[in-house]
Amino acid sequence: MKAEAQKDVDRILTENRRVVDQALDRGIRKAMLRHKKDGLPVVIERDGKIESVKPEDLGY
Repeated sequence: MKAEAQKDVDRILTENRRVVDQALDRGIRKAMLRHKKDGLPVVIERDGKIESVKPEDLGY
């Protein structure tokens, strides 16, 4: 990535942190709900280990 483009990304993440975090939260929620609806587990990392979470245990 060019130095100018990296500066733009860094600026956006710094100046709009709350908006970026909200967008990530919405995306995660949407993905979790879709996995639950489709009956698919979600693979996560917890305490350095990879785990598969059953759809009924997602809590969404």
